[in-house]
Amino acid sequence: MDVFGIIPARYGSTRLPAKVLADIVGKPLIQHVYERARRSPSLDRLVVATDDDRVFQRVKAFGGEVVMTAAAHPSGTDRVAEAARILEARDKDLVVNIQADQPLFESGMIDEIVSPFRKDPGIEMGALVYPVHGKEELTNPSIVKVVADRQGFALYFSRSPIPYVQTSGAVPRFYKHIGPYAYRLDFLLEFTRLPRGTLEQIESLEQLRVLEHGHKIRIVETQFDSQEVDTPEDLEKVRAIIRNSASPPRP
Repeated sequence: MDVFGIIPARYGSTRLPAKVLADIVGKPLIQHVYERARRSPSLDRLVVATDDDRVFQRVKAFGGEVVMTAAAHPSGTDRVAEAARILEARDKDLVVNIQADQPLFESGMIDEIVSPFRKDPGIEMGALVYPVHGKEELTNPSIVKVVADRQGFALYFSRSPIPYVQTSGAVPRFYKHIGPYAYRLDFLLEFTRLPRGTLEQIESLEQLRVLEHGHKIRIVETQFDSQEVDTPEDLEKVRAIIRNSASPPRP
């Protein structure tokens, strides 16, 4: 089993146009993501998949591998699937979909999500979760919450707080989906051919398509949190974090 890391990097973005090329302490955002992903020993190949020549040229300029994909893809998953075909991945190879808007993600997240696939050849898809901290995260519809069964497979994903707490005697742990997905290539290609389900359309969450069609998603709890860049405020926050981490200690 070869492991392909693919970063879908669309130039257009509704809330923050061209965010993958946004400067963060002298490097474009996509370069921070690429360099962090490259630290993972689990990846056999790492590629950016884009729809725009400006992104293509910037990735080439910093020495990354990049492929050009169609502009009309409805989601990053579809872009990843096309890139995997271009790269001639085999059916049982593993494809890790690395989010292009998380310049602070830890490369260890890739190792965590790959590990179960090495132990169980029957797993088709995997996702990482991290504990929700605070009411603000729990009630934020941009943060996707997850519940899983006792075998570690997803029961449901929602933008709403789940599970709903009706009795004070139960103390649930709330989890959010975070970071990369992983798929066997044959399942990834099948997934892109499945019709959108009702729940997916209601919640606007494509992972619900998997569950609605009777497939399973292996859930792995990560030890790392991460920060997405969706707004100008997020971008400034990430810039400050990276700038401060690069600053020499005070005497």
